[in-house]
Amino acid sequence: MLILNLTRLISLALWLGAALFFSVVVAPAAFGVLRSFDLPNANEIAGSIVTRSLSVVNVSGFVIGLFLFATLFVRASQRSRVAVVIECISVGVIVLATGIGHWVVAMRMRALRAAMYVPIDQVPLNDPRRVAFQNLHGYSVTALGLAMIAALIVIVLMARSLRS
Repeated sequence: MLILNLTRLISLALWLGAALFFSVVVAPAAFGVLRSFDLPNANEIAGSIVTRSLSVVNVSGFVIGLFLFATLFVRASQRSRVAVVIECISVGVIVLATGIGHWVVAMRMRALRAAMYVPIDQVPLNDPRRVAFQNLHGYSVTALGLAMIAALIVIVLMARSLRS
């Protein structure tokens, strides 16, 4: 039982660390470094790097969330009902946010980039496709942020239950 609980905690903590590293280091670094070379399509290249990296973060978050759901009720009888409900809701947020972020938002962003026919750097800022892309980018950031907050809540709940 302890091994399962530690596995749950470690897997989610590793995912949260990866998501945080991606958000704080990988994405800004890719855009910053490529823009520093004054490439005409720096945003297109950086976006491709970030898209691939983000897909790993989102899919792994989705899979870990499903694993957490599958193992949520193993020790549920030994924990308060409120803690179990909060953990269940938070895990649901992780699964939904990473799933929607990957299979809905990112897919639409890729479709918009393909529909632009030229690198996004060459599309005018007021072009409806670029405006839609920017809006979807905001949704993507929000979804990952929500998943990360939910993961932090679950980690705190797991750590509290391990102490007792």
